[in-house]
Amino acid sequence: MDTRRSRSGEEPRATRRPSGSAGAFFTRTPSLLARLAPRTLRGRLSLVALTTAALLMVILTVAFNTVARHRLQREADDELRTRAAAVATTVDSRNGRVRVLETSGDRLLDTNAWIYTGGRLLERPPSGAGALTRAADALAAHGRRGCTTVHGPGTVRLCAQPVPGAAARATVVTALDLAPYRSSAETLLLGSFALDAVMLACTYALTRLAVGRALRPVRTMTDQATQWSAVGSEERFAGRDRPAELAALGGSLDALLDRIRAVLRHERQLTGELSHELRTPLSRIVAELDWWGSRPRSDAETRASHEVMAQAAQSMRTICDTLLDEARGGVPTAPGTADVPPVLHRLSAALEAPDGVRVVVADAPGPLTAGVRPALLERIVSPLLANAVRYARTTVTLAAWRTADGIRVEVTDDGPGVPEAFADRLFQPGKRAEPGDGHGGAGLGLPLARRLARSAGGEVSHDPAHRPGACFVVTLPAG
Repeated sequence: MDTRRSRSGEEPRATRRPSGSAGAFFTRTPSLLARLAPRTLRGRLSLVALTTAALLMVILTVAFNTVARHRLQREADDELRTRAAAVATTVDSRNGRVRVLETSGDRLLDTNAWIYTGGRLLERPPSGAGALTRAADALAAHGRRGCTTVHGPGTVRLCAQPVPGAAARATVVTALDLAPYRSSAETLLLGSFALDAVMLACTYALTRLAVGRALRPVRTMTDQATQWSAVGSEERFAGRDRPAELAALGGSLDALLDRIRAVLRHERQLTGELSHELRTPLSRIVAELDWWGSRPRSDAETRASHEVMAQAAQSMRTICDTLLDEARGGVPTAPGTADVPPVLHRLSAALEAPDGVRVVVADAPGPLTAGVRPALLERIVSPLLANAVRYARTTVTLAAWRTADGIRVEVTDDGPGVPEAFADRLFQPGKRAEPGDGHGGAGLGLPLARRLARSAGGEVSHDPAHRPGACFVVTLPAG
C-alpha cells in the first residue's frame, strides 16, 4: 500500500509539481513568442520573407555542397584510376609471370601505388604506411575495381584497378590524399554560408524597403481619413489612380467617412433643433424669474410664476423626449392619438404674440383625432405657428378638418408670404429667406416640422396659391 497518499486520496504535492511547472512553461511560451513577434505589418512581412529565404537558402546550400562533395570525390576517383592506368603500363605479365619493368614510370611508385599479383604484394611505395597497405591489401584481395577511404591523421582515398590484358591476375592500387579536395569543399561551404548571410541581409533590407514603399499610400490614406473624419470633410478617395487593393480600401474608407459625416450632420441637426425648440420655454422661464425678482411678490403671484415655470419646464422635457426619441430611431408616433382642437387651442394660448397680432383657432366641424401623440403634434405645429406669428400683420389662423386621407391642419397668416425665389429652399435646414430681417431664427423650424410629420406618416407643405400671406399645410393619419 502506498503510504505517501493523503487520506483524501490525492497525491502528495511534490509528485504534482513537475507537471505544473511544465504546464506553466508551455503556458508562458505563447505569450513570450507574442511579445517577441514584430508589432508592425512591415516587420512581420519582413520576418516572413527572411524566414522563407533562410529555409530556401539552407536547402539550396545543403544540396549544392552535397553535389560539390560528390563531384570532388568523383574527380579524386578519376585521378586515382588515371594513375593506376599509368602504373599498369609498367607491369609485364607475359609468360604467366608478373613483373614490374624499370621504366620512366618508376616515379609513379613514389606516389602511393601498390602492385599485386594474385594476393601477393610485388611493389609498394617507400612511404606506404601500415594502415594504407592493409587497406590496399583488402582492395587487391577482391581482384576487381573498387575504392575505399581511410581516415587517420589525414583522409586518403584508395582505388584498385585490375591490369587489363594480363595473362596472370595483376592489380594496381593507388592512393590520393583528399586534403586539397576537403579544403576545397570546406571553402565552398564557408563561401556558401557567407553568400547566404549576404543574401539574407539584402533580402531583409529590400523587403523592408519594398513593404515600406508599398504601405506608404496606406499610411497616407489613414492620415487623410483621420483628418477628414475629424471635421466631416467632403474629400473622398474615389476617382484616384490606385492599385486594385488600395482602391478597395479607399472605397471602404469612403463609406466609413460618409457614415461619420452623416452622424456628425445628424448630431449638429439634433443640437440645432433642440436649441431651436427649447429657446421659447427657456425664455419664458427667464422672463418669469426676472419679473418675480424685480420686486417683492405676493404669495399668489409667486404661485402663478411657479406654475408658469413648471409648465415651461414640462414643455422642455416633452420637447427633449420627443426629439431624442425620434433621433434614436424609435417610433415616436406609437402608441398614442391626439385630439387636434385642444392641442391647437393650447398652442395658441401658450404663444406670446406681438402686439397687434391675434391667433384665431377655427371651429372644427366635428371630433378630429390624429394618429400621433399630442406632444408630437405640438412639435409639428409649433414651428409653423411661431413663423406665422413672426411674419403676420394682424391675424394668424389655425384650422383643422377631416379629409379622405386623414387629418388636415392649416396655419395661415396675412404677412408678406414666401418669396417665389426662396420657395424651393423653404424646407432646407439653416436656410432663411431674409437672414438680416432682425429675427433670431436659425432656419430649423420648418425642416423639423416636416421631418417629424414624415416620421409619423404625414407631411408638411407650403401652399403657393394662398394669397395674401403664407399657408402651411400639415397632413397626418387619422387616429
